[in-house]
Amino acid sequence: MSRPKKWRNVCHLPGNRQYGPLDEVPEDSEVISMTVEEYETVRLIDYKGMIQEDCAENMEVARTTVQHIYSNARKKIAESLVRGIPLVIEGGRYKVCEHSEDCQRRKTCCRRKYRSENINGFVINEEES
Repeated sequence: MSRPKKWRNVCHLPGNRQYGPLDEVPEDSEVISMTVEEYETVRLIDYKGMIQEDCAENMEVARTTVQHIYSNARKKIAESLVRGIPLVIEGGRYKVCEHSEDCQRRKTCCRRKYRSENINGFVINEEES
């Protein structure tokens, strides 16, 4: 029996879910389907400039999982661009972050709440109970 997949944390859903060629409509109804978590890895790594370790922490999965998701996403984007096939972002196994879309899962987000205190010019973060 295989281990169940973990829910991936997503802080930002795509504003547009369909992308594709504008100059011609493909004759067949072939589309490439990208999951929301694949979109999130591309957004965090390529758009936000994160490294895979930070992306993995944000999504609450292992770095190797992010690497696999990211690789699949890049292949789908490349195929869509090269072959001129529409790309649709839908589905997946994810949960949307409860906080703002730009929270980036910093230490103040979701799992931990910190109290900041300024002592002698140093900011100290303490975990609240």
